[in-house]
This record gives sequence, C-alpha cells and structure tokens, in this order.
Amino acid sequence: MTADDLRMRVAGSSFYAGMRILPKTEREAMFAIYGFCRLVDDIADDQAGDPATRTARLAQWSCDIAALYTGGEPGQAAFLAEAVRRFRLDRADFQAVIDGMQMDADRDIRWPDFAELDLYCDRVASAVGRLSVRVFGMEHDPGLALSHHLGRALQLTNILRDIDEDAGIGRVYLPAEALDAAGIVPTTPEALVADSGLDAAARWLAAKAGQHFVEANTILAARPSGHLIAPRLMEAAYSRLLGRMIRQGWQAPRRRVRVSKPMLLFAILRFSLLP
Repeated sequence: MTADDLRMRVAGSSFYAGMRILPKTEREAMFAIYGFCRLVDDIADDQAGDPATRTARLAQWSCDIAALYTGGEPGQAAFLAEAVRRFRLDRADFQAVIDGMQMDADRDIRWPDFAELDLYCDRVASAVGRLSVRVFGMEHDPGLALSHHLGRALQLTNILRDIDEDAGIGRVYLPAEALDAAGIVPTTPEALVADSGLDAAARWLAAKAGQHFVEANTILAARPSGHLIAPRLMEAAYSRLLGRMIRQGWQAPRRRVRVSKPMLLFAILRFSLLP
C-alpha cells in the first residue's frame, strides 16, 4: 500500500485534520496505523461476506502482523514496517484491534453486558490509542491512561451516534445494564430503536462516555510531553458531539449529529498555538 493509498484511507476521518499537521515521520506512521484500522474494519463490516470468510481474512492479518515481528514475509502488513521499527509499536496492540474486529465478525453484537462492551472498546479504540501515543512521543504512564480514557470516550460516543445505523445491520451495542435500567426487555434491534425507553438507556451510556472525557481532558490539561494536537482535537470535537446528543436526546425520530468542520478548524488553530 502506497503513501497516497494510506492518505486516501483516512482522508474522510475526523482524525485526518489533526494528523496532517504532525511532522512528516509521525504523520506517515499515523496514516499507516489508521490505514490498517480501516482495512480490518472493512472486513468486519462486510455484510456481503459470510462469517467464515471474514474470520479467514482477519486470521491472515494476524499471520501477517506476526510475520512483521518475527522476520517473516509480512504480506499485506508490509506498509506498517517502518512505523513499527521507528516507534517500537507493540504487536499486541495490532492483535487487539484484529480481535475486536473478530468480535463483530463472529456475530452481530446485541445488548452485550458492560464488561463485554468495555473489552470491545479496549480492542477497537483504546488499542489504537496505545499505538498512537507511541507515535506522539508520550511517556508511558500518561500515554497509557490517555489511551484508556479517550479511546473509550470516542467509541462510546460513536455508538451513541450510530444507534440507528447499527440496528440497520443487526447490531445493538447499548449494554444490557443500560437497557435494564431503562426498563427495556430487548427482542429485536428494530423493536429496540423504536422503544420509548431508548433515551434513558442512551443517557446511561452517555454518562459513562462523559466520565471518560473528563479523565482524558484532565490528562491533556496537564500538558504531558508529545505531539498532542490530534488527541486534543478529538477530545474537543467528540466531547462537544456528545454534549449536542445529550441536549437533543435519543427519542425517535433521531437526527444524526455530526462533528462541526468549522469547530475542527478553530480547534486546530487553537491547539497549534499551545506551547
């Protein structure tokens, strides 16, 4: 995969604006990481593919990532080699992302318990954060903490934004505890998104996301070392997105809330002026 291919893979992402102003080496490493994430995510979300085929394709990614670290032929993972070498990226974090995608490939996730949802968030979001903070040059402890909290905050916000889209492909990531607290007995995704109690269930999860945003913002406010414009940008954009959803609510019919591009541009300018 070429550098242009990697840029195209992430160009539609909200992360793209923050990554573009990183130094060249760090920028290219981040394009590689997010290119990898998009590729494996496409496999997990391939509704035309049967589960066995998706599992086989993810298994091949596991083999190629392993080869990248053991001196074998890395195949489709070859474009990650420079980032892995330069920033000493952890093989376990790449595997965690694949394992998270396997959770989606295994079955359509529906009202998991919160422990399973938290594991899913760790794999598909916080693991990406753990890879990213190495590229950003963060010290180990604040980098690990930021990955934990910001990854979960972003993923839970995405889940709350995409309730209807996910239900349309048979998935409901709202946890069983949230549904129980709202008095919902789930039967089908279609019935759940029409349930009048959905707003209460979504607010239960929104409170969890909000707590993680508070923790992430506390870490960033301490100004740890590293190139932190991208995580600062994502924290600012998505915490505002969550706030807009909370104000709007989740009663049907829902209007999908989007990240404001002018706000992103303003945030980039503001964060670029920080020492």
